[in-house]
Amino acid sequence: MQVHLVDGTYELFRYHFAPHNRDAHRGATVGVVGTLLQLVADGATHVGVATDHVIESFRNDLWPGYKSSAGMPRELLAQFPVVEDAMAAAGFTVWPQVEHEADDGLGAAAAMAAADDRVERVVICTPDKDLGQCVGGKVVQMDRRKGVVVGADGVQERLGVPPASVPDLLALVGDSADGFPGLPGWGAKSAAAVLRRWGHLEDIPQDPLGWDAGIRGAAKLSATLRSEFELALLFRRIATLELDAPVSATVDELRWTGPPDPEAFAALCEELGAPRLAGRATSLAARATASQPD
Repeated sequence: MQVHLVDGTYELFRYHFAPHNRDAHRGATVGVVGTLLQLVADGATHVGVATDHVIESFRNDLWPGYKSSAGMPRELLAQFPVVEDAMAAAGFTVWPQVEHEADDGLGAAAAMAAADDRVERVVICTPDKDLGQCVGGKVVQMDRRKGVVVGADGVQERLGVPPASVPDLLALVGDSADGFPGLPGWGAKSAAAVLRRWGHLEDIPQDPLGWDAGIRGAAKLSATLRSEFELALLFRRIATLELDAPVSATVDELRWTGPPDPEAFAALCEELGAPRLAGRATSLAARATASQPD
């Protein structure tokens, strides 16, 4: 069994801003439902989708500059509840996150699925570097646009650190997409070199003379880390996924068998201006049912 976990918020943004989107009010929702059906057409059987039901989360209380819905297009914001309803109507298991974020839901679901002996592989479908911290063992990360799947070695090749050190890396260099800056002077290369050597913030020697990782400007970087250590810990807290986010209890709940109410889904597709999605879902559901073991 393979489990596919999808970042619904990422997909909604991707389709809203796609060059071919000609409907700012419905196009992104249609795109998301379509890409999930394509995932099933490509062979996925167990699919879970995490979304940001609201953009703000508990992290906004930790850091005032953390990402928010301010400045987002109204047409895009209006589709958040619509796409959740559409995905559920299509038969997909959806985890709308309120206090947590979609990334937390993906991390929690990956941990749940990886713990099941029946699961051979857990595929997190997003290129988001935050999710690299979940990769390892059964868990891989897929960039569906590029057709690239990476394991732990791929995460290290991309970011310069192993998955366990990804939150520490983001603490030092920041994440502009999430709205926290990291520490002054720390760049991706210096942070990766230090963390490849020591792994975590607490393990970096306080005396820069003890740094044997070939870091230029070690004294200045060390002084910044020591003076801003509590801030670094805060940023790491922000970058660390919460694995207690609310998701399904078992992978059995993720099996896709088609729209629970085909007529209602067909009516929704008409409202979205994409009636062909209903027929596609019906065809795929018949195939999924035929392939299930007795």
